[in-house]
Amino acid sequence: MSGNEFRFFLSCDINLPVTFRVDRLEGTLPSPNSPNSGTDSTTEERKGELYVECALYIDGAPFGLPTKTRLESAGPLYCWNELITLSTKYRDLTAHSQLALTVWDLSCGKDDGLIGGATILLFNNKMQLKTGKQKLRLWLGKQADGSFPTSTPGKVPRQERGELERLEKLANKYERGQIQPVDWLDRLTFKAMEKIKDRESLKNGSSHLYLVVDFCSFEHRVVFQESGANFLLPSPIASSNELVTVWDPEVGKINPSEHKQLKLARSLTRGIIDRDLKPSSNERKSIQRILKYPPTRALSGDERQLLWKFRFSLMSEKRALTKFLRCVEWSDVQEAKQAIELMGKWEMIDVCDALELLSPLFESEEVRAYAVSVLERADDEELQCYLLQLVQALRFERTDKSRLSQFLVQRSLRNIELASFLRWFVAVELHDPAYAKRFYSTYEFLEENMIKLTAGENGEEDGFKMWQSLVCQTELTAQLCSIMRDVRNVRGNTQKKIDKLRQLLSGLLSELTYFDEPIRSPLAPSVLITGIVPSESSIFKSALHPLRLTFRTANGGQSKVIFKKGDDIRQDQLVVQMVSLMDRLLKLENLDLHLTPYKVLATGQDEGMLEFIPSRSLAQILSDHRSIISYLQKFHPDEHGPFGITATCLETFIKSCAGYSVITYILGIGDRHLDNLLLRDDGRLFHVDFGFILGRDPKPFPPPMKLCKEMVEAMGGAESQYYTRFKSYCCEAYNILRKSSNLILNLFHLMAGSNIPDIASDPEKGILKLQEKFRLDLDD
Repeated sequence: MSGNEFRFFLSCDINLPVTFRVDRLEGTLPSPNSPNSGTDSTTEERKGELYVECALYIDGAPFGLPTKTRLESAGPLYCWNELITLSTKYRDLTAHSQLALTVWDLSCGKDDGLIGGATILLFNNKMQLKTGKQKLRLWLGKQADGSFPTSTPGKVPRQERGELERLEKLANKYERGQIQPVDWLDRLTFKAMEKIKDRESLKNGSSHLYLVVDFCSFEHRVVFQESGANFLLPSPIASSNELVTVWDPEVGKINPSEHKQLKLARSLTRGIIDRDLKPSSNERKSIQRILKYPPTRALSGDERQLLWKFRFSLMSEKRALTKFLRCVEWSDVQEAKQAIELMGKWEMIDVCDALELLSPLFESEEVRAYAVSVLERADDEELQCYLLQLVQALRFERTDKSRLSQFLVQRSLRNIELASFLRWFVAVELHDPAYAKRFYSTYEFLEENMIKLTAGENGEEDGFKMWQSLVCQTELTAQLCSIMRDVRNVRGNTQKKIDKLRQLLSGLLSELTYFDEPIRSPLAPSVLITGIVPSESSIFKSALHPLRLTFRTANGGQSKVIFKKGDDIRQDQLVVQMVSLMDRLLKLENLDLHLTPYKVLATGQDEGMLEFIPSRSLAQILSDHRSIISYLQKFHPDEHGPFGITATCLETFIKSCAGYSVITYILGIGDRHLDNLLLRDDGRLFHVDFGFILGRDPKPFPPPMKLCKEMVEAMGGAESQYYTRFKSYCCEAYNILRKSSNLILNLFHLMAGSNIPDIASDPEKGILKLQEKFRLDLDD
């Protein structure tokens, strides 16, 4: 090796545990009564039982558990000479990794047991790993401080270093083989060093204690290098020609020349030239391909440049606006201004694309206000389909009183159903500390404006009465929570709990049997409920004991609901909303698959109401009737019909099976079993309990399509004409829903900031899983 050649290892390549040796303590122990004052040479020598506590700190935070040496009580020379191996490996260290060493004495009481501590960085200022013997001056009476920068550095301050420190540094280099040994001269040098040591200790009066530690050495120096994504582990040296991986520190940074070219291409003076540009046939094909991208896909630099170049010719293409707005460099004031002007002249986009502009990708207030202006065209029924997501989109607004917030409140004042759902969706989010102020502002805005409404304006009751009818819903759910607590505390079987429930409703809480004023049902605000029927109310036999309540309605009918406490049903609410939306999309294409989008409303973080649909689980049906067909024969017998049931009933069953098979496949619904598949008397099958979505499942390797053999048997087996019909319904429904993939993906993207478990854990991954299910790379 030539003299100027520097060979080294990288710390990120060393897969060995951090190892060092605690050698000895130098100096005289201070007397127990004065730990900080030092010890005079005349003081009687203290003898103790000492051990050293070693702790590793990375960037000022403790890393792993501290390690202790054995007890040493030989005194006055305390020599451990003990090898310490930490669980941390060299590759895990950072540039500011340090070792905190504290000396303790067990022979003293708890207060006097601390001798002192010192801290040492593992890498020097040249970012090389320290090796060899290190002499650390202890801070008497102080525990080693691992914070960065430390208050207990073991290094002797530069101004206090004398001849002794200089010689010790050279001796350390000699031991590591960095100074050429000359036998006769070395013996003389070490004798002279001993004399200097004695002279220095007499002069200083042994006022300091030193701890000597020995760091292990490697064949070459170790240079600090963080293990990063673009630094690959070098392959072992081989005789054959192999690719060498080189770390490029500029990976991921902006290329200055590309950036300059981009600025020139987008300069305002080019706007005059670009105005008349028309894409060639190849460029037109590329643009059409880009416009078909799902909203989750980011555009490359070239794609952004292409759309910007032909922005004027794309203004008549409404699908192109959202893609164009992604190309804009919003940090450039002039470019942003030009984009806003073009947006105002662009062909009006669809409501589906407006939802994309409310996602967290678009921060410009003008763009978000434009999206709201498009939403104003939607009718109340369509708006209600997206209301849950629009409330979540308030998280991405820049102000509390945003244009979106004002729009939602103004529309709610015209429709009591929208107002009721908006109030609940906002109230549930008040538990989120990060956005509580934002949601409370919308809640307050709704309350203030509704109270101002006069009776003449909306035809029936004044605003104050309307608001009170909504507040009564919250009071009702609070009373139901109280009932659940009392019922759960009853010891005994479910029947005893049911008796207690009916007793409470008839006695102490008889005001719930007949309300003073009719209350709007939280699940269906257009329905007025007047009280609970105690004799028809019950409790489900399950761990959380949900209530099954029957309400009287103002028109003389009944409304049956399930009230749950102790379960977060916001995820169920989202899935059922998606089932309802997909049912609407299918019906718009004249395909009614007899789905059952029952109503669900979360009234808190761990409580909510669900519409009760009279039905039985497949597990129960198979236990009592052995097959689905036998069960349906009981309600719809027909001697001449297929399998002895009416053709209408079988068709209903096949269609509902197809609808739910496709929807559960797209949404990645997991944990499907015969207890959460329910069947209604008219042959409609439906799913309940959506604790696992977007591909999550408690069972390993779940099937992508949730179709059990009992369902196939009810269609006459896999070879029957009815099963073929089932498959054709599946294909038809799947292709209809694929057409609306952008709408469904946009709605899920707006839920990215919500507290729904299966989305909050990894929103990006969840949305990509959903996108995969649509197979947008294939045609119909």
